[in-house]
Amino acid sequence: MLGYRTGRGETPFKEGFLITWLDPSKPREEAIEEAIRRTEMALVERSNSSKVMQRIQIVRDQVIEASKLNDLVSFEFLQNKIGCSEYELETALKRVMQLYPEIREVKIFNRFKYFYHSSMSDEDFKKALARKENYIRVVSGRSNRIGHNWEACVEWFIDKFTTGAHFMTQDHRNKNMDRRRITLHLIKSVGGRLSKAEVDRVWTVTPGIFAKPITYVLECKWGLVRKRDVDDFLEVLRWSSEFGVNTPEGRQVKQGVIGVFAGSAFNPREKVKLKDETVVSLPSYASRMNIQLLKASDFNKRLRERGCRKATVQKICKFAKNEDEVREILEAIWQNPEKDGEILAEVVSRNKEVYEFERMLERK
Repeated sequence: MLGYRTGRGETPFKEGFLITWLDPSKPREEAIEEAIRRTEMALVERSNSSKVMQRIQIVRDQVIEASKLNDLVSFEFLQNKIGCSEYELETALKRVMQLYPEIREVKIFNRFKYFYHSSMSDEDFKKALARKENYIRVVSGRSNRIGHNWEACVEWFIDKFTTGAHFMTQDHRNKNMDRRRITLHLIKSVGGRLSKAEVDRVWTVTPGIFAKPITYVLECKWGLVRKRDVDDFLEVLRWSSEFGVNTPEGRQVKQGVIGVFAGSAFNPREKVKLKDETVVSLPSYASRMNIQLLKASDFNKRLRERGCRKATVQKICKFAKNEDEVREILEAIWQNPEKDGEILAEVVSRNKEVYEFERMLERK
């Protein structure tokens, strides 16, 4: 009998427990191995009609393959391989480790999730772990810095160009979290989020005395934005108690609420097929879903109009050491656009130790 394994026992699948038998005519060890193969085949057949089971099988296959090569598999790698949201993957991983306890999880620096098969020797595991630690020191340190800088950059432009904007604020248990970052309440789980989801900013604008206020909800991402990122954001808005509403056509975003997705780059090759078989670009698809896309090029256009010739938001995000410095740089070049090159050169000179440290880690 097989189901989802927990620390206290087993719980059944949605359809019930999977039951097999042991052939009494064979040695017990051989009979058990044969029973395991039967359950494996049954689970594979079940996965053909279940997205969750399909993800489970992909995760297991990838972990086993990597472990044979004495390597660990990252959460991000699995997410890109499957093409699902991080919350959908978390659900699949939970099920994987219930079904297959030989699949193990390790958190590097108590934050980054990696997975491996228990068949790896202790020596091979320690070597693989050391390699991943060095990799994370290089890549994640830089990417986190730039990603946070991008959020600060988008925020600065919103503050600068949104006349009459009133930003929503919240107090958080984590006092270091920006009060403008908003937690939404979900009436239905979205991609593994059970009851809550966070968005980067929420603000309202009232166009005129007799006009109803318009609410904008912001999501930021540094890197290549794909359709699944936009869809996940849209689902959060739909199923939030704050911004979603039930209609005869199903759950929809309330009128007067506009989603804003700010990405450093959007996949120019990605095409989206609509229900009427029409194929459109990702920006066109987002527009149909009433989601505005903000690109780095949109902000750079503002800088060019101001008179900047060398500064770009990409350079600012890469050169600044933190979010506060992003805001300082933008304010400085906005006041003195003709000196944007000098301002950036000064930032690069000032942050040499930051870049050298990242390069030092890269060489290790």
